[in-house]
Amino acid sequence: MKLHYGATSALALATALMASGAGAVGLDRSNQDITAIFEEGNVLELSFGKVFPEISGKDVAVFGGGEYDNVAEDFLNVSTSAKIDFGNGFSGAVIIDQPFGVDIDYPTTALALGGTMAQLDGHTITALGRYRFNENISVHAGVRRQTLEGDITLSGAAYGPLNGYSVALEENDATGYLIGVAYEIPEIALRAALTYNSAIEHDFDTVESIPAALQAGLSLPAQVPSTTTVETPESWNLDLQTGIAPDTLAFANIRYAAYEDTLVSPQVFSAATGGASLTNIDDNYQVQVGVGRKFSDMFAAQVAVGFEPEGDERISPLDPTDGKRWVSLGGAYNMETVTLSGGIRYTMLGDANPETRNSDGSISDRAEFSDNSALAIGMSVAYRF
Repeated sequence: MKLHYGATSALALATALMASGAGAVGLDRSNQDITAIFEEGNVLELSFGKVFPEISGKDVAVFGGGEYDNVAEDFLNVSTSAKIDFGNGFSGAVIIDQPFGVDIDYPTTALALGGTMAQLDGHTITALGRYRFNENISVHAGVRRQTLEGDITLSGAAYGPLNGYSVALEENDATGYLIGVAYEIPEIALRAALTYNSAIEHDFDTVESIPAALQAGLSLPAQVPSTTTVETPESWNLDLQTGIAPDTLAFANIRYAAYEDTLVSPQVFSAATGGASLTNIDDNYQVQVGVGRKFSDMFAAQVAVGFEPEGDERISPLDPTDGKRWVSLGGAYNMETVTLSGGIRYTMLGDANPETRNSDGSISDRAEFSDNSALAIGMSVAYRF
């Protein structure tokens, strides 16, 4: 069975932009997708997605049950890539994306967590190459230059003497790598590609702002400068696809990210909490499966479903959801040299009870979040030359 799969393959990958935070492991937004290297020929692509989360909850009864109306802010995710064939089995790609991010802001309308805020921004430039030994087996590898910066504020009665604490992690650049292997059978559009992404260690110049209660207890000034080391997670991506009928493609994407080593423990916060981290994210995985269909030489469409299981550890107020389920629909219009792709994704976010630490070191629920969701829309433009 010979299957022309260029349009449907591109479509299956284009919807990765709609993973943007609403259906991704931990802090993921782009899933560190490198499948541009598998495109046929020379390709330039620009993709963007807009995510509209609706994450609302309320304080537990002991804090009065006050409500939080949508603590997650809308955000835009943009990526671009350029892939070139050099001949003799060699090809290369440069990818610019936004792999990690957070946009959480609790309104001050409730007592326990009102005013708590977290923001993480950054981008990554990935340069990678691929070598095909034959039509079936290839290897790929590359380097990543990653830039991140963040701000976190802990506010509300649930934080006790830490109420009013904030930390600024100034912009920092760091480098990591990726390596992978792929097996293909072009006649049936089969491809299995496994990619390992290294952890990347950042040393952030840090300024902690200390609330009055903590200043007195630890004999500290109002602001303390230091350096905070944070490691973004190592991860594994498995991308699968195969033709299942003429002009019909089945695909699956599996990602596992080791977030338990992604700890944010600035100097004063660590001293005040016995070495705790501002983040508390489980190692976890997500799975997406779908089917793409080419209806003509110009138009293709796809449908996909996916899930991320609930975690095993406590839930941080900085990420008040636990587990996800989603469905996405997309379409692509293919011209001679240009392909326009777009789609929509609806994510059901798992219920969660954010927790904080008590003065005796024990952990208690502070709020209840349930029946939340996120809507994402995405578009991409690919130019072949």
